[in-house]
Amino acid sequence: MTKKTPHWAAAGDVNAFFGLMLDNIADLLLTIGLLATVFNFPTNFAIRHMAPGTAIGVFVGDLAFFFMALALARRTGRNDVTAMPLGLDTPSTFGMVFFVLGPAFNHAQHILQLNETEAAVYTWHIGICSIVISGLFKVACAFGSGWIRKFLPRAGLLGSLAAVALVLISFLPFVESLHYPVVGMTALAIILTTLVARIGLPKQIPGALAALLIAGFIYYVMDAFGILGADKEPMPFNPHEGLLPTDWLAVFRFGWVAQMGDALNYLPVVIPFALGTVIGGIDCVESAAAVGDEYDTDRIILVEAIATLVAGLCGGVIQTTPYIGHPAYKAMGGRSAYVLATALFVGGAGTIGYFGYLYWLVPKSTVFPILVFIGLEITAQSFLATKKKHYAAVSLACVPALAALVLVFVDDAQGQYMGQAAQLTAAIDALPADTEGLDKLKASAESIQSISQGNFFGPLGVKLQTLRMLSGGFILTSLLWASALAMIIDRKLLTAAGFFALCGLFSLFGVIHSPLPGSPVFLPFWYDGALGQWVWHPMPDTAAGQTPIYMLAAYLCAAGVLVLFHYCRLEEGPPTESLEDWEETT
Repeated sequence: MTKKTPHWAAAGDVNAFFGLMLDNIADLLLTIGLLATVFNFPTNFAIRHMAPGTAIGVFVGDLAFFFMALALARRTGRNDVTAMPLGLDTPSTFGMVFFVLGPAFNHAQHILQLNETEAAVYTWHIGICSIVISGLFKVACAFGSGWIRKFLPRAGLLGSLAAVALVLISFLPFVESLHYPVVGMTALAIILTTLVARIGLPKQIPGALAALLIAGFIYYVMDAFGILGADKEPMPFNPHEGLLPTDWLAVFRFGWVAQMGDALNYLPVVIPFALGTVIGGIDCVESAAAVGDEYDTDRIILVEAIATLVAGLCGGVIQTTPYIGHPAYKAMGGRSAYVLATALFVGGAGTIGYFGYLYWLVPKSTVFPILVFIGLEITAQSFLATKKKHYAAVSLACVPALAALVLVFVDDAQGQYMGQAAQLTAAIDALPADTEGLDKLKASAESIQSISQGNFFGPLGVKLQTLRMLSGGFILTSLLWASALAMIIDRKLLTAAGFFALCGLFSLFGVIHSPLPGSPVFLPFWYDGALGQWVWHPMPDTAAGQTPIYMLAAYLCAAGVLVLFHYCRLEEGPPTESLEDWEETT
């Protein structure tokens, strides 16, 4: 009996391609767009340096998954094998932009006093180091993925993803979409109807493609009649300049290695996101198995890790991950061709350079609603894949992310006014010494300069410092808090105490709750040879009571309370709900 020849392409690959391709293009648009609009990062630099390597990571990963699907089809003799989808990781796209690349760019300009080009190169190097570290971490995890999943409760792992998904992935793109509300709401309505409610369109037109075409048509018609309302999206560079980029090849001079030490400060952001993609990859393998496609978990994670590592070594700044929508792509009728087409299209967009034309042609308000859907889907899946009794733990994980969300806008405002404050100070210094009220002007300018650098005064300063402390390493904080609460709910109080003690240890070195601007990792004290004594790391005045020692003491007290409960409790309290209400969802 001869085996059937596997069918690696089908009509359903067209729909699957548009879904996967637009997800990746939206993430690329998001990365470059947010860097430009929030941090004034040079767009041309991002497209010619960062985009090619990032796209190469997608090319390598999807190409590997294409051949893995062919091998599975040959081994099983089946004609309906669907390839595992891979693309840019949306949660870490936000994490890299707002908590690694953006802060690094501000640090380079305002602390290191580099010019725009030098600061952009420094930021690029920090991003490369971060992605290389992520890739190496995931390579190690590929051989121990089962142990990671066994050690950390699902509520902790998924809770940290839900925090990023709901607070950042859904909210921030929604804000951007509403710059043109007629366009954004039209696209969002189509996305929610087709992708959330799964109401199909005629001829099986993909919902994401329909949203792009219809909302894009509305955008250009309104622009033609001058009724967009807001100004048209600016084009900060000539898309012709993005063709056949070669600037990214500077990565092979390995100058970025010099910034590896500075990149270590961002590990509290980078490592939890890398861990999240590992766990997400394991879940993706399970979801694929549920619809009949049995892939080897370690190999899937290893491919993801290698794709991320290759992206970093080629100058990319966003990691790759298997997408959780494998069953959806299979339901569309997709086989293997859709990942091959995505690999070629996205890889070409970055390396050939036509992504610049996509950035110029596609209005952001038409594609950002796709990210709103992704955020909602990740949040919903985080709850659905968690025991009902652990819902509170998943919800608790969102709290540190709220602090990070506030600081996104606070830091944006500070960055905008920092340069103006410096110009004001220079203008005052140029005034004659006998100018009336010069001392008051200088004092006011110094106050404005201090505020633009994040040094707020009074009660507002204390509140913002508390938010900064809470947001430092918030992904890891979310993971540990949710894990601790899940253990408390399960009556494993000593394990929960261990999680709190670990929080205390991390806070002592600024891995979480760093009170310093930029949330760097630091040594709390060191021996000063000149003074002949141990000295404490200097802290902001508004951080009084929130220094690493206080946070260590706070977590140790919390751990101590749980230890006392473990040894002193007399009897179990009654459940607040019926046993049926606490069963794991199916």
